[in-house]
Amino acid sequence: MALESKSNPLEEHQDEDDDVEEETRHDEDGLARNPSAPPDYEFFEITTTVDPSYIISLIRKLIPIDSVTSRDSRGVNGNEDGGRGDTNQMVEESGNECDKMDIVNDGSRGGGGDKDTCRGLAGDEVWEEYGCVLWDLAASRTHAELMVQNLVLEVLMANLTVSQSARVTEICLGIIGNLACHEAPMKHIVSANGLISTIVDQLFSDDTQCLAEACRLLTLGLQGNECYPWAEAVQSEHVLCRIIWIAENTLNPQLLEKSVGLILAILESQQEASCTIVPSLMKLGLPSLLINLLGFEMSRLTEERVPERYAVLDVILRAIEALSILDGHSQEICSNKKLLQLVCDLIKLPDKAEVASSCVTAAVLIANILSDVPNLASEMSQDLPFLQGLLEVFPLASDDVEARSALWSIIARLLVRVRENDMSLSSLHQYVLVLARKSEIIEDDLLNRQSDNSWEETNDVTSSSSKSNRSTVLTRIVSILNQWTASKDCLSGGDVAGEHSVDELNVGRLLDCCRKHIDFTE
Repeated sequence: MALESKSNPLEEHQDEDDDVEEETRHDEDGLARNPSAPPDYEFFEITTTVDPSYIISLIRKLIPIDSVTSRDSRGVNGNEDGGRGDTNQMVEESGNECDKMDIVNDGSRGGGGDKDTCRGLAGDEVWEEYGCVLWDLAASRTHAELMVQNLVLEVLMANLTVSQSARVTEICLGIIGNLACHEAPMKHIVSANGLISTIVDQLFSDDTQCLAEACRLLTLGLQGNECYPWAEAVQSEHVLCRIIWIAENTLNPQLLEKSVGLILAILESQQEASCTIVPSLMKLGLPSLLINLLGFEMSRLTEERVPERYAVLDVILRAIEALSILDGHSQEICSNKKLLQLVCDLIKLPDKAEVASSCVTAAVLIANILSDVPNLASEMSQDLPFLQGLLEVFPLASDDVEARSALWSIIARLLVRVRENDMSLSSLHQYVLVLARKSEIIEDDLLNRQSDNSWEETNDVTSSSSKSNRSTVLTRIVSILNQWTASKDCLSGGDVAGEHSVDELNVGRLLDCCRKHIDFTE
């Protein structure tokens, strides 16, 4: 969305309609002003909530002066053949001299006929106001389609090419970014000669907001069906180095989120598009970068909760999780002890609600790590706060069947390594204490798994594994609780008293629930 402007041109709609009518007239010397709106709006086959002539007038007012003073018959794209004829006409008819251009005043300046001095159609401040209106309007599919039909991409590319203003560049990228959210305009963006490469060039800007908008726009391109031209545009080591550099050096949370989001989009893009880029990213040290960024965010999280950084933590974890499942590249992630410690610390965090999404992603990542390096589970099985933290993630993943399946997988790997018959009674007591305190969470997830049926029916292999893990967990819980029931009388009264005492009612309910669902699973 555009930032708030000093005035709202939408409120000047009626005045702008008058301006559009005035633009259809000719000067005494016969030179045409900006072209008028097409007389037959049905030609566009688009119904908008804003008068099409108003949107068209806004597009005209963004035409940079540099693109209309040249007389070399080149189009907006700078092609020798003039590009699209209608674009050339649109630019040339907008006038060749500053004193021939209409100036649109904002509401605070009245309705006079004052003119800026050779700054373009409206001057920087007013240009920004109208650009922000188009930025907002581009969020609507119908408005976006009308805009691309009326050469907004050519006008924006011309601005990106000639403008020295970071704010103008940001607005242009923001408008294109909103246009890219819609299927038909996205196709226009991809087919516009040189536009994608011009967007990639903006990654070498020094302005934070321009960089954030460039990363957002490239991410949208890589996530769409037309991802190949975007992947091709960013695959050079020069560009990838710049993306890595931005993520590594920025102190701005928004830009960090957008730059890591761009890396995530590369990792998740269609296989044919990503397979040529990921090796280069690995060579440039992507795993180390992501783990270091995660370490920084975790230190900030434990010191002080800053809501604006929650999204940053989440996208970093998602990028690491995406890397952990890529064939040929997962080992470097899964074998990293620092990473495992960081995600385990996140799972053990007492208050998880604010970072619920990150905790769910961390659980999936841990499941991927244990699949690649299963012997890590032996040491982790002794970490009772970690087991408790895993159980606490279940309610956070109530709508994510795959995440809950990952949780059952981790817990199964942990509990099969618990030797309840050989451990001390005090150690057994600690396991039972955790299970009893979280018995309601276990029961709720077992009861709610009936809603997973439709997902499991379409994921046979995953469903089989999930059922097996669930059955393993329930069997192990029953065994641990039975051992506790048989041996609890051997504990001295002080060992089970006070705040460490086990709620026997919870133990009994959990035993009954697990036995029932074991039978159901089998």
